[in-house]
Amino acid sequence: MTKVLVSDPIDQTGIDILSQVAQVDQRIGLPEDELKSIIGDYDALMIRSGTQVTSSVIEAAEKLRIIGRAGVGVDNVDVPAATQRGVLVVNSPGGNTIAAAEHALALLLALSRHVPQAHASTMAGGWDRKKYVGNELYKKVLGVVGLGKIGSHVARVASAMGMDVIAYDPFISADRAQQMQVKPTSIEVLFKQADYVTLHLPRTPDTENLVNAALLSTMKPSARLVNCARGGIIDESALAVALESGVIAGAALDVYANEPLNLESPLRTLSERLILTPHLGASTEEAQVNVAVDVAEQIRDVLLGLPARSAVNIPGLSAEIMERLKPHLQLAETLGILISQLCAGQVQELEVRLQGEFAQHPSQPLVVATIKGLLTSALGDRINYVNASLEAKGRGVHVVEVKDDASRDFAGGSMQLTVRGIQGGHSVTGAVFADGDLRITTIDEFPVNVSPSRHMLFTRHRDMPGIIGQLGSLLGQHNVNIASMQVGRRIVRGDAVMVLSIDDPIPSDLLELILAINGIQEAHPVTL
Repeated sequence: MTKVLVSDPIDQTGIDILSQVAQVDQRIGLPEDELKSIIGDYDALMIRSGTQVTSSVIEAAEKLRIIGRAGVGVDNVDVPAATQRGVLVVNSPGGNTIAAAEHALALLLALSRHVPQAHASTMAGGWDRKKYVGNELYKKVLGVVGLGKIGSHVARVASAMGMDVIAYDPFISADRAQQMQVKPTSIEVLFKQADYVTLHLPRTPDTENLVNAALLSTMKPSARLVNCARGGIIDESALAVALESGVIAGAALDVYANEPLNLESPLRTLSERLILTPHLGASTEEAQVNVAVDVAEQIRDVLLGLPARSAVNIPGLSAEIMERLKPHLQLAETLGILISQLCAGQVQELEVRLQGEFAQHPSQPLVVATIKGLLTSALGDRINYVNASLEAKGRGVHVVEVKDDASRDFAGGSMQLTVRGIQGGHSVTGAVFADGDLRITTIDEFPVNVSPSRHMLFTRHRDMPGIIGQLGSLLGQHNVNIASMQVGRRIVRGDAVMVLSIDDPIPSDLLELILAINGIQEAHPVTL
């Protein structure tokens, strides 16, 4: 008999759906050893954030076909291990959209009218109406950072309330922004112009401490900031200083770099200018039901032989094909992540050119892997192999696939990505060598031969004496160690590209100094 294990608290509606097709056992709070000892008997596992599905658990799950996470994040699941075993991992990326959006809007309103502070004062016997005079949202400028499902809903509701909405999202096209009746702009302009800023971004290396002291200092003294997205996007120490010194008027946070929020956090001392809630974004009765129903239906469908709608890993491929395509998929995603960090502004078109032997492989997973890489910096763990194409379409990114069987640059073929946008474009080419080694072989048609590394720096510069030495000295002065360097050029004393593999990321102040070197035209730090 088909069996499903539910190892975290799940709404009963989800349990009822699973019971239609399988025996459902609820075993809440199992230690890893006990989970490993029983998981071999089950065809499906349904979890929330409490259960840690490690590679050893997956290895013990001989019958397991699907892991369902009732929620968005899958940090507690070893997805590569599941994929290697042919186990599908699904989540519910849209189940808490309305709940999170409404909480952000609630905090906007509470900030404007000092609701928590006025409540506390009144409960204590006060009646200080003058102290708690607020502000209207009507005709104020709202800056929405991130126009995914949650950010888009906030923008629509705020617009209906009479707010003027501006937005920053490099993966939303101008046409799509116009359809949503929002004005796209840069993040710097958004923070300068907005009366209210609401964040709807994943936490990634690119967004960690994105809102820092420098960015906060550009805001209006009357501006207010809301974060219901992910902790770590805001530098909390810098925010505390900005609030205490009056750099901005107020803030409301639902998420924190460390949760629960540390007792000694300086944020806890700012009750007059700050609203704090304990990660309540998805905590509505409706959202709990929605994610339970969504994931339970997907588990039911997979057990009945039907496809899942929100798979986090690659659906429909056997373990044998997965193993054969593994380095090619890794290259495709790596090139996508790379080119997303080389491009500035909105991406309008992605061309995926499969050359030589690459054109002989199944193309759909390779194309999807490039899209996933391209959008990872914007969407983090919300992007997956199933929704990548839909996310690209929703952001107005036109994807073009080209097969070139005749190309024989490398024995195993190669893949070239070209991105075009309002501010121009870039192209990168990569190959998989016979030993499975991944190589970046061209940048904007300049020949290089580079193995991808965690931290890299790409520059475009004039081919003239002294530039390499100046850059090396500058990095040395800032204690950034160079692991390897490649220079590619087409003609002597023309333009050239330089690729550095480095041990540490490039901070923003150092990047400004690099761009100030005479002859350097572009500089792009990349984290893979």
